[in-house]
Amino acid sequence: NPILSPNPANVWESLVTTNPGAWYDEEKKQVLLLYRAAGKDVAHTVHLGLAVSKDGYHFRRVSRKPVFSPSKDGFDAGCIEDPRIVKMGDYYYITYACRASAPGQYWLPMEKNKHRGEPCPPDYPHSLRSNWTSSGLALTKDFKSFRRAGRLTNPMFDDRDVILFPEKIDGRYVMIHRPMQWVGKKYGTERAAMWISYSDDMLNFRESKLLAKNKYDWECQKIGGSTPPLKTKHGWLLLYHGVGPDWYYRVGAMLLDLKDPSRILGRTPDWIMQPEETYETKGLYNGVVFPCGNVVIDGTLFVYYGGADQYVGVATCSVDALVKHLRKCPA
Repeated sequence: NPILSPNPANVWESLVTTNPGAWYDEEKKQVLLLYRAAGKDVAHTVHLGLAVSKDGYHFRRVSRKPVFSPSKDGFDAGCIEDPRIVKMGDYYYITYACRASAPGQYWLPMEKNKHRGEPCPPDYPHSLRSNWTSSGLALTKDFKSFRRAGRLTNPMFDDRDVILFPEKIDGRYVMIHRPMQWVGKKYGTERAAMWISYSDDMLNFRESKLLAKNKYDWECQKIGGSTPPLKTKHGWLLLYHGVGPDWYYRVGAMLLDLKDPSRILGRTPDWIMQPEETYETKGLYNGVVFPCGNVVIDGTLFVYYGGADQYVGVATCSVDALVKHLRKCPA
């Protein structure tokens, strides 16, 4: 680690390579890593690059250009980032966070961030003026050409960490997400939390339910889903992130019921991974381990994560050992 670092040879990834989605191709016996990338431009336009590996550790970039970039003038014209990948049928379904305008150098103090997106008239809706993050859906068969299916979340909310389940449950598509504005007495949570939503057509998730809110000290600020759920015989294995009082991003795990994923069977009371190495503690955003992808190879769980908003790392453990641990944890 880190297994991917910024590449000065390519302008579009010269500052950032982080927060990767992942998929294991059983036929080719290789891991595909779709990673967030950005250069040193003041707008901080974010693209997605692609790397592949035969062993899950050593990756080769497949192109000197991004494989997926912001649209020219759409809802995702500013940036596309933090992809999560599932596959249903012949297509890979990629959920990603996006903005209509580029975020600028968000790690700098506001007065030093020279780019804050296109200026908006004062009578514009607050959600447009704030350049809130929404989440989009892209489809591909080969990671060479992509089809934008549209926005998955309501543009009136800052809603990210969107993850699809890899199959229908009880005839419906299921999504986990984290709407920042769904807080307060009406929503049953005082901090941004994880919600689970259902849809008949994948684009209109109208039925929503609070899945999990912050419960332990290490996640007291907010929590959100991290990696696509993995199906095991004991339940859906889901990694999630929590932000603590020190504003460090740490990782925990949940086990969800196979037939009713809104029901938590077990949840780690303490974090299972935290920022410790230099590439995790010092970067654009200090103190971050942020997984977006996980795959299983011969019983080993490979977790691909962003370090300090600038690097890509991998962590491994036994799938069976983690599930066994979760079955002993309280819900």
